[in-house]
Amino acid sequence: MSMSRVQTEYQLWLDDPAIDPTTKEELRAIGGSAKEIEDRFYKDLEFGTGGLRGVIGAGTNRINVYTVGRASQGLAEYVLQTGAASPSIVIAYDSRNMSPEFALESALVFAGNGVKAYVFKALRPTPELSFAVRYLGASAGVVVTASHNPPEYNGYKVYGSDGGQLVPEAAGQVIALVGAVDSFNKVKKLGREEAEASGLLEWIGEEIDIKYTAAVASVSQNSDIVRQISGDFRIVYTPLHGAGNVPVRDALQAVGFDQVQVVPEQELPDSRFSTVKSPNPEEKEAFTLAIKQAEAWDADIIIGTDPDCDRMGAVVKDANGDYIVLTGNQSGAIMVNYLLHSMQERGTLPGNGVVIKTIVTSEMGAVIANHYGVPTLNTLTGFKYIGEKMTEYEQTGEHQFLFGYEESYGYLAGDYARDKDAVIASMLICEAAAYYKTQGKTLYDVLQELYESFGYFLERLESRTLKGKDGVEQIGRIMESWRTNPPEQIHGKRVLEIEDYSKGIHGLPHENVLKFKLENGSWFCLRPSGTEPKIKFYFAVQGTSASQAAEQLNDIVQDVLSRIDGQGSE
Repeated sequence: MSMSRVQTEYQLWLDDPAIDPTTKEELRAIGGSAKEIEDRFYKDLEFGTGGLRGVIGAGTNRINVYTVGRASQGLAEYVLQTGAASPSIVIAYDSRNMSPEFALESALVFAGNGVKAYVFKALRPTPELSFAVRYLGASAGVVVTASHNPPEYNGYKVYGSDGGQLVPEAAGQVIALVGAVDSFNKVKKLGREEAEASGLLEWIGEEIDIKYTAAVASVSQNSDIVRQISGDFRIVYTPLHGAGNVPVRDALQAVGFDQVQVVPEQELPDSRFSTVKSPNPEEKEAFTLAIKQAEAWDADIIIGTDPDCDRMGAVVKDANGDYIVLTGNQSGAIMVNYLLHSMQERGTLPGNGVVIKTIVTSEMGAVIANHYGVPTLNTLTGFKYIGEKMTEYEQTGEHQFLFGYEESYGYLAGDYARDKDAVIASMLICEAAAYYKTQGKTLYDVLQELYESFGYFLERLESRTLKGKDGVEQIGRIMESWRTNPPEQIHGKRVLEIEDYSKGIHGLPHENVLKFKLENGSWFCLRPSGTEPKIKFYFAVQGTSASQAAEQLNDIVQDVLSRIDGQGSE
């Protein structure tokens, strides 16, 4: 967009009677900065397949009550087009700045369109929203969250009637309807009192909480063992200032854990996430306070959940007694083994069970599942695809879903929801740790046994951030180069197979992802991020020992990234 068009958009907001005085004051304050005005108005904040995500503030390229209202108008029209007899949408939100305000704004727009809005009274985990959509028989759901993005961000994620995030086809319909809302005057909205009085705005909370906790606890495999050892099993938990604090502790208590300490500095909601660089349980730094507390208390395990409580990270003691953060792949493999072993032991393992993971997740879990006679299905990256298969199997009866996970710390067991759930992941990995403690083992010990039995699987994720229009073009050139001129070998190992997911292979949707399989069982994957200006590189090897696997992984990573960085300097 030209600077004249940017200035026109800026002036339109200042002149629009629908824009409130506080927002106009914020905009006048940047009147002397052409660069700031350009950044806020050079485009509309895009409603993509994952909904909205952006920096909070005034402007078309920001998330605010107006861009949220526009998105909500489009979603309301989508729900009405489905022809539901009693259309309704459930709304949840996390601890971020403006989350309650965006949730209420959404509800009042839904009400203005005759669509009932169920809104949680206070912050709740994303997976509880998924559960609530299913429990209430709603037409759709919305979570106001930006997951573990920096504090200045917020977002708006949309869910379908099955409780899963919208898959591309449905998202495309919503995107088209949102795009058609070309004026804020087209956004229909009721006042709060009118919406409440008409029954189009209903506040929800405790009843859903109780049912959700019961659904999570019902997946427990060994609560009897947990209760026997609970006095001698210590858990340190950090919600990282987010929505997990109460539901995670409720779930742990429901299965019998009573020695749980929450990190006090990170217990309460804080939209600034002031004690961490990033509220991300994938990063060890986020566990600094928790590890200090665990060392003082001699805790058996540390768990942490991100702000909207859909990702869980676990920290366990290694052979030297030091606390180490498990990778998402390691935690997933441990939980797959624990769940299937327990079901087999109890005689509850179904003959048509299935594990579902993403194409960039380690094969270790699949090898373990195969050991128990359970097949593993691969989906594209994103838990929405796992949820989609769950709903398909629920309808066809072809498989019974047992466990789903992705390397980025997202897990689900049970069929009560259709999104990754850090509440059940916290419960399940703590239960596994307690179960193995009765056998004199830590989770680190169990992981080493799994490596000995199934192979030393080792993975790494690398990325390159390439911002702006030039960055988008550079990512495109990288993908095109590897697609049209692929290597015949990587560090002396032949490339046996190239999977180009842009062609819609294996019955999966089309996605710009390339996966290269090498002759020694290793693989690597190139995938542009859907939410950030990044291209991600996933690497995985299966070695005969920890040291051999590490060496093999380093060789592949260096070889691939040297070619990538060489392209970047062209």
